Amino acid sequence: MNLMNMFKQSRSIIRQTKNITGIILLIIFIISFKCSALTLTDKKGRQIVFEKPFTRIISLYGAHTENLYHLGLEDAIVGVSVNDTFPPQVDKKTKFSYHDDSEKFLAFMPDLVLIRPMIDNGYPKLMNRLEKSGITVVSLQPSGIKEMYDYWLKLGKLTGKDHKAKIMVQEFKEKTDRIKAKTNKIPVKKKVYFEAIHTRMKTFTPGAMPIFALETAGGINIASDAKASRNTNIAIYGKEQILAKASHIDVFLAQKGVMNAVNIEIIKREPGFNIIKAIKNNQIYLIDENIVSRPVPRLYKGIVSIGMFLYPDIFFQEKLKEDL
Repeated sequence: MNLMNMFKQSRSIIRQTKNITGIILLIIFIISFKCSALTLTDKKGRQIVFEKPFTRIISLYGAHTENLYHLGLEDAIVGVSVNDTFPPQVDKKTKFSYHDDSEKFLAFMPDLVLIRPMIDNGYPKLMNRLEKSGITVVSLQPSGIKEMYDYWLKLGKLTGKDHKAKIMVQEFKEKTDRIKAKTNKIPVKKKVYFEAIHTRMKTFTPGAMPIFALETAGGINIASDAKASRNTNIAIYGKEQILAKASHIDVFLAQKGVMNAVNIEIIKREPGFNIIKAIKNNQIYLIDENIVSRPVPRLYKGIVSIGMFLYPDIFFQEKLKEDL
């Protein structure tokens, strides 16, 4: 009986050892998976978990598209937004819209669809259909300059271009630091009203990318007390507030594009604007919204362009234009 008991005990120990070994192997597998998997959180709060870079991408926002090209990912882009125009190569890509049926997306077999919060909030059914079909949907859009750097790094992470994204951030910071080193020495800086939408008398909130561009170029945002409208970087300022500072506005700057279809004559003819110092002195300038309002490397071009409006002597004599 003793021998039988010993035999049974030994078999029990072997079974326990196998179970323990199995549990240990399972733990090692889980840990190794977590270590190899990449994660990030998008604007909607989605936890994106992936093991390898995405290689078939549909971009539904022009900034995403432009940044993907900048990262050298032209071949990974299978589709772009119907509104995309830059870089010129986008004309060769299939055009998509959030109004399209999900079947059009599925036919191109993307593994990633890049959107922004406006699309996420406005077209949840399409996003849900894509996700249920196994397509990863990621919503990204930075609200300020600090978030822009993180946004570039996230795009790099999603596409396996981490190193190039870090270089992208570093080069942008170095170029803007060179400008700041020059504009910080300007003894008397010009006060600027930066118009976002003329018909509604809207400007930009402090911290928004256009204001970062303005301040980096050496301008002073005269509407620094502007309050955000609907949690965006746009602020309703109102004609009364503008005219209250009329005598202090050295330069009237307006973005021009889809958001603000304006020209200099419209600004000049606006009732009451004739008392604005900048209007009197013909210091009115328009700038392409795509180089001041989008989180792309061309924001540097916007900074230099604003600088040339404000301080042509400084910006033209330096080598800043060569960096464009």
